[in-house]
Amino acid sequence: MTVATGVGKLVAWKKESYLAGVTAVSTTGAQYVRRVTSDIDLSKDTYESNEIRADYQVGDMRHGMRKVGGSIKGELAPGSYSSFIGALLRKEWVAAPVTVGVTSITGAGTGATRTLTRTQGNYLTDGFKIGHVVRVSAATSHVTADLNKNLFVTGVVTSALTVIPRDGIFTSTAMTTVTITAPGFHCWTPVSGHTNASYSIEHYYSDITKSELFTGCRVNSVALGLPATGMATCDVNVLGAGFNEGFTGTVGAPVYGTVAGTAQYFTTPTVVGTAGLLTAVAGVIIVNGTQVATVTGLTIDVQGGMTTGAVVGSNMTPDVFAGRVKVSGQLTAYFDGVTMRDLFVNETAFGIQCVIYSDLAISGHFISIAMPNCKANGATKSDGEQGLSMTIPFVALYNPVAADLSTTATTLLIQDSAATAT
Repeated sequence: MTVATGVGKLVAWKKESYLAGVTAVSTTGAQYVRRVTSDIDLSKDTYESNEIRADYQVGDMRHGMRKVGGSIKGELAPGSYSSFIGALLRKEWVAAPVTVGVTSITGAGTGATRTLTRTQGNYLTDGFKIGHVVRVSAATSHVTADLNKNLFVTGVVTSALTVIPRDGIFTSTAMTTVTITAPGFHCWTPVSGHTNASYSIEHYYSDITKSELFTGCRVNSVALGLPATGMATCDVNVLGAGFNEGFTGTVGAPVYGTVAGTAQYFTTPTVVGTAGLLTAVAGVIIVNGTQVATVTGLTIDVQGGMTTGAVVGSNMTPDVFAGRVKVSGQLTAYFDGVTMRDLFVNETAFGIQCVIYSDLAISGHFISIAMPNCKANGATKSDGEQGLSMTIPFVALYNPVAADLSTTATTLLIQDSAATAT
């Protein structure tokens, strides 16, 4: 007897153009997902009879509403979960900003930061924001080593970008004919034009040739973990509308129910991405405008408030309904002063921006995150024979557009160097 194994299980997804509780998505165009585990599965409400009987026993139990849900847990890598994150934020990923052909830029600065000052044009109207990562992708009169280097933006005004170079070095002082790009794509929760994406997700058990197709899946939450040691993590929770075992029907036919079949539903899914996994030790974090070197962990939890419904005459939800996007998290740091503590004591609004790199290359892949308007909910300290740490839970709130346009009117902005527009 062959028993299914985790390493023989293949998980693939495809974005739907409609909630696929009504019709099946096509079998092509799916992608495998990088994972540690995926426990998405079917469950049902059950109803037990309350009838009082002379035999002192329960006479019946029935199945009710079908429910699909669970989580894909993985290690965070650029591009791997960008589609799910965009679906949760309710926006398609768009190309990050570019400014081309600037006549002259002067690079200067000491310490951790450098300033790229331009003599014409406007960084703000070009779309650059605090929390972006940019590169000087073309220039003359530059130091070769500075070209295509990742530069983490910590400040934006009309004529100047304040940046932290990936390797701490930027020696070009008088560049001409300059192009500055923010590589990859970026996404945020918008103020209008929200999307409502759903997915079909397949578990294919290759060693026993069985397939389960979960349809109409909407992203309910994403939890990011950035520990001081170990891999960065990403947990994606979904709620779905349908379940099909070994679906072999015609595209466009109803997909609810259990259908016999043994073949993998998605044919030749795209292989998983190859960008390196992220570790928080290879990154930078800014809290309230200041680079912090004592942070020991950061978690970010984005909730989409998804719910299902019940109707008479069907054991399927008619839809998966979206709620508000809520962002919260927890910051831990060594207790080396009262500056961060007083963010809580004084109910001070503050920003958190961070970038995590996938390798040591100066032009390597990365994910950057900006939450421009946060408030702390506490500042508790540890004790014992150790370096004392402070735990600061926080909520991220909607950020009205700053007068200087240096931040985005959103709760959370994320840039992914390996994301695509899907």
